[in-house]
Amino acid sequence: MITLGINAAFHDSAAALVVDGIPRAAAEEERFTRIKHAKRPVPFSAWELPFHAIDYCLAEAGITMAEVDHVAYSFDPEYFPGCFSADTDSITLPLKPAAGRREDWSSPWDGLFLAYMRNAPLQLADGVPHHLRKRLACRGLTHFRWHDVNHHLCHQASAFLAAPFEACAVMTLDGRGERASTTYGLWRDQRYVALGEVRVPHSLGILYEDVTSHLGFLNSSDEYKVMALAALGEPRHLEALREIVQLGEDGQFVIRPFDPAAVFGPARTPKSALGQVHFDIAASLQAVLEETVLGLARWLRERSGARHLAMAGGVALNCVMNARLRDAGIFDSVWVQPAAGDAGTALGAALWVDARERLTDPAAPAAKPAAEEDGILLAPRRWQMEDAYLGPGYDEAEIEALLRSAKLTYRRLDDVPGETARLLADDRIIGWFQGRMEFGPRALGARSILASPISAGMQARMNELKDREDFRPVAPAIPQDELPAWFSPAEANGGRAPFMLFIYDVLPAQADRIPAACHADRTARVQTVDARSNPVYHDLLKAFGRLTGVPVLINTSFNVRGEPVVCTPKDALDAFFTTPLDALVIGPFLLEKTPR
Repeated sequence: MITLGINAAFHDSAAALVVDGIPRAAAEEERFTRIKHAKRPVPFSAWELPFHAIDYCLAEAGITMAEVDHVAYSFDPEYFPGCFSADTDSITLPLKPAAGRREDWSSPWDGLFLAYMRNAPLQLADGVPHHLRKRLACRGLTHFRWHDVNHHLCHQASAFLAAPFEACAVMTLDGRGERASTTYGLWRDQRYVALGEVRVPHSLGILYEDVTSHLGFLNSSDEYKVMALAALGEPRHLEALREIVQLGEDGQFVIRPFDPAAVFGPARTPKSALGQVHFDIAASLQAVLEETVLGLARWLRERSGARHLAMAGGVALNCVMNARLRDAGIFDSVWVQPAAGDAGTALGAALWVDARERLTDPAAPAAKPAAEEDGILLAPRRWQMEDAYLGPGYDEAEIEALLRSAKLTYRRLDDVPGETARLLADDRIIGWFQGRMEFGPRALGARSILASPISAGMQARMNELKDREDFRPVAPAIPQDELPAWFSPAEANGGRAPFMLFIYDVLPAQADRIPAACHADRTARVQTVDARSNPVYHDLLKAFGRLTGVPVLINTSFNVRGEPVVCTPKDALDAFFTTPLDALVIGPFLLEKTPR
């Protein structure tokens, strides 16, 4: 059974392909179009399907669109906010949002947008334009079944159907879905039970977006910058924010309407200088987020009775919050979907529909509505997410053909990890392009820029290379077995952090040995690497450790400012020649701007 999952609502358009319960491919549309977050002028940004990502997924699995059995769309227009009368089932089409009033939540899109959403199935069937029909290898009408799946349910499925738990509580924290901003569930005995939701306008994601804008950054894009900025400040506005964000009972919270300027003072203009006032605003926002989520988690632990927690939703990319939750001891372990943002709903939609449709045994109990206590029955899981390498990969022949056609000087490395480690030990900054691309926003050793953490000035060099703000940290990668010698708490979550979604304290005895990997508060967003999931990256870390005594490298995404992470060998060459990178290791080949 072949299931194609699609996200094309709001932002981060993506596709994922699941075959008989196992994901075969997943990728964000931005990696192919080179338009970050796949954003185009509204309303078309939200309904245009990720045709390039779909094309990749089909090609990776060696199938055509005509062979797809199910298409799962991570949005259900029937649940669109503001489209239904309060006391009837009649549909209304709001033409514009409420004028600046958070309490009067309405659709941010017009009726034309909703019509496009409802007609999305035609875009992949008879309505496919000629060039896309050819690209997707369609022949006449396709015969898939179309499934509109609730947005937050897709977030939840991307977590509990991928996490390494037989049973777990599920919490998703997002800006907005059709109606919900936060949802809770329980996965146990092959059943999913919905435990509640918080509806917009009460949204921790929207709150973080609003303050991100007040600080002069782009909302729905730069929230991670505000998280990094928080380490430099003090939560001087925490009491004021506690009046605005109020935790209730049964997993509920209320966010009172407020004017950020009245609470924090004048908004910062983009590109103006950052000062202590801005650091303190960021610290206050981060503190109230963490406090609130800890309160929600305590309720969920008691309500679900589960020992483990799986998370998704854009807010779950906040690695500082995740670490606070991990260390609170509310749950024994916490797992976060690496594609926690909206791109991950493509994977969640495909996994959910696959698990529902694989229930073919006539003797199996009938599935029941999620509101009932015993929940929705799903087929047995056949997969758990050990790594995020679901994107395109390129073999040696493809890479070398491009290098030759471009008439570039390069050489084949006999020992890729060993020779790259020597370059890094010489303080070279390396573009690293290996294997299949990561799914999700984090570079995890497939499309990365790597450098030594030993020199204190390396963080500034990396930020300058990528034209990033100087307060931005860079993340360390370390072999999994080396974690206890360098970071704490090493035992948390089974000693694994493969997706760079939790911060750790740098051990005091080691901080001076890896100054470029330490943030201002002596923490680091760590990635642990094992030999099974990424052998060449693991061997590189080990080789660097043998040369320097430090088995740690700093890693940032392989891209230039304003562009998505590189996808193809051509993207990698473009980024290499338009940045001050010293060398590029692409497959087994090395390019150097100034050879040693």
